[in-house]
Amino acid sequence: MVTTWGKHLRAFPVAEWEQLEEKLLTKGKEQEGMASVNECTLDKQGRLLLPQALRNEVNLQKEVVLTGMLDWVEIWDKDAWVNEHEATQANFENFEDKLAKLGIF
Repeated sequence: MVTTWGKHLRAFPVAEWEQLEEKLLTKGKEQEGMASVNECTLDKQGRLLLPQALRNEVNLQKEVVLTGMLDWVEIWDKDAWVNEHEATQANFENFEDKLAKLGIF
């Protein structure tokens, strides 16, 4: 299942999406502006076929970046990802306390 998520797309395995969908159905009714969701298929070579409407929503161009998370994959336009990555790196010190509390830093 693929949906827009801010400046990128998120692709969820069906089982993960079903858990998220349950939360959206029970708690998300109060939320406005929820994006549409598309069940996307794979082509014969195993590539994910993204509808043009989804690609347009997040301005996916020729080059994309895939970032693997624990429960989903993010699909970014390369330029948007570079901008996001640079902004995150510039503000990394803001995350140090939170990471330290998790025992990571």
